Amino acid sequence: MRDIKELEKIIDVTFKNVEILKQAMVHRSYLNEHPTFALGQNERLEFLGDAVLELVVTEYLYNNFDNPEGELTNWRASLVNANMLGGIAKNLGFDEFLLLSKGESKDGSTKARWYILANAMESVIGAIYLDQGWEAVSNFIHRFIISHLPEILQNRAYIDAKSHFQELAQEKTGITPSYKVLKEWGPDHDKHFIVGVFLDKEQMAEGTGTSKQEAQTEAAENALNAKGW
Repeated sequence: MRDIKELEKIIDVTFKNVEILKQAMVHRSYLNEHPTFALGQNERLEFLGDAVLELVVTEYLYNNFDNPEGELTNWRASLVNANMLGGIAKNLGFDEFLLLSKGESKDGSTKARWYILANAMESVIGAIYLDQGWEAVSNFIHRFIISHLPEILQNRAYIDAKSHFQELAQEKTGITPSYKVLKEWGPDHDKHFIVGVFLDKEQMAEGTGTSKQEAQTEAAENALNAKGW
């Protein structure tokens, strides 16, 4: 792990208590291997940061746009989803500051790491809010997250994959996509699903996720790619 002071420079926030920023980088798996580590894991900071992020983004959209609620909700979702947050965290180099178990460190699967990075981003937001207050965290969110809104609107990236695939499938084939769970496993608190998306009886693609909705969304994204839509 790099010196946490370097992360302060990257995010351009100087903490009163830099330990809270360091805690934002502690994944729960790390504590399983280092039970005497002085800091806790980052999930409580993530919980706080998630709420702060949503409020800052909501306030910005409310103050700057007169669009209907449904559109604003979609725009907000496109700014605060795991793909967006994980990508921003990756570009900022959060990977080099994360404290993970050896197993998690070796697991280079993009999806798993993306979620860890997205959660770390929310944890950092929670840490900034606790240490620096509303104005500082609002500035951070505007600079690194809300700044992506113009490209989202230009590319119509706020249209979720399921809706997009349904629109195009109906337009091009006259068929409404259907989704079917192909496999599920794991205990109730840690379920995993593989879902297939079909046009009539033909399977277009499949997706995986920790919820049916997540797996359906990935299946739709994969179907869009497979069809070249």
